[in-house]
Amino acid sequence: MQGVQSYIKENKDRFLDELLEILRIPSVSADPKFKKDVIKTAKSVAAHLKKAGAQKVEVCKTDGYPIVYGEKMVDKNLPTVLVYGHYDVQPADPVELWDSPPFDPVIKKTKAHPKGAIYARGACDDKGQMFMHVKAFEAMVKNKHLPCNVKFMIEGEEEVGSSNLGPFCKKNKKKLACDVVLISDTSIISNKQPSITVGLRGLSYVEVEVTGPNKDLHSGVYGGAVANPINVLSKMIAALHDKNGKITIPGFYNDVIAVSKKERKKMEEAPFSLTAYKKALKVKDVQGEKGYTTRERASIRPTLDVNGIWGGYIGEGAKTVLPSKAFAKISMRLVPGQDPDKITKLFAKHFKSLAPDAVKVEVRPHHGGHPAVTPTDTPEYQAAAMAMKKTFKKDAIPQRGGGSIPIVSLFEKVLGVKSVLMGFGLNSDDIHSPNEHYGVFNYYRGIETIPYFYDYYAELKK
Repeated sequence: MQGVQSYIKENKDRFLDELLEILRIPSVSADPKFKKDVIKTAKSVAAHLKKAGAQKVEVCKTDGYPIVYGEKMVDKNLPTVLVYGHYDVQPADPVELWDSPPFDPVIKKTKAHPKGAIYARGACDDKGQMFMHVKAFEAMVKNKHLPCNVKFMIEGEEEVGSSNLGPFCKKNKKKLACDVVLISDTSIISNKQPSITVGLRGLSYVEVEVTGPNKDLHSGVYGGAVANPINVLSKMIAALHDKNGKITIPGFYNDVIAVSKKERKKMEEAPFSLTAYKKALKVKDVQGEKGYTTRERASIRPTLDVNGIWGGYIGEGAKTVLPSKAFAKISMRLVPGQDPDKITKLFAKHFKSLAPDAVKVEVRPHHGGHPAVTPTDTPEYQAAAMAMKKTFKKDAIPQRGGGSIPIVSLFEKVLGVKSVLMGFGLNSDDIHSPNEHYGVFNYYRGIETIPYFYDYYAELKK
């Protein structure tokens, strides 16, 4: 292992330069105009895998963007680790809110990252964290210290729902056979307090359309006499929560598996400052479901949020128009027990019931995913915890995350294996937002920690 760590130190500048090169490619899977760039990124990841020492490297076609596959089989008697990550990124919009161009990475020092942070779309989610595994793998291969068989599956549609990943996994079940899936697409509590994510929320994502008159109307001539779709939509959205912050959809909470008082108490042991939290977000106060703490609201409770709303005239100056249509995109984060398809149907039925006869409503489901919880008494979790302790010199705290990675439940269902969520980002890294960044310290710490996971996992699986 000493040789592996020495190799990492000797090549750290190159490792960083190679990441910056990948970050310069705008692999936005949601926008068709970036199609060539997404495919270019897939080819680049494949080239890096091959250079690192992977065998049978393939850029596998799907009905959407390709999945990059590579492997290094050392010994059939050794455990096999499947590394999952994604090379696609969120749209950079609104670009004008970035302090630097989103696809021209720069390194700047911040309070959270005194050693510097890489500012670019995809820096943390997930190019930076995915690339850590490629570089850690390279260090192990070059030093002939690979205690496990390794397979890579890096996709290009995670940010748009991974619709082609399920069919790919089912079709290639034998190729992807493994003992555990290793994923770095989550965060740690802080650079001084490591943590391992043991739970993720599911997702139901919909778009709604409210239609009033058959065309835009003069607000002076028709205002007050004809239903304004934006006004109606606003009232409908407001009715989705009660005064205590609970979601009003009938049956929404029926299948929720409550978290025990013991686990809730354990969660509160992790360091957290509500004052610092509010200060970082520049808000005077927080809000949410009554009876739960801020961290619980953001991890173990389901939510419903409007992600975008539009309609009518939004250009420069004034245009006194009563719009024909109004739209909104709504996401619901789900917890263990909740089924995304069932929740989507409950939402559609309830939302339509809120509409007055003066408008028509359409609900269009987008993508979703099941919630997931991983046990902490398994060899894979223990190996991750031991690896974290080795490099951070501190025990990792198990934490439930608020985000969604639908493929975790997919892997368990199709491949029959659990996943280990060993991420190295921070919640303050602004993923999905302007000025996304990833600490240089975190990038290197991930590369240093991953080889220890393989060592400990191989030992525990004997």
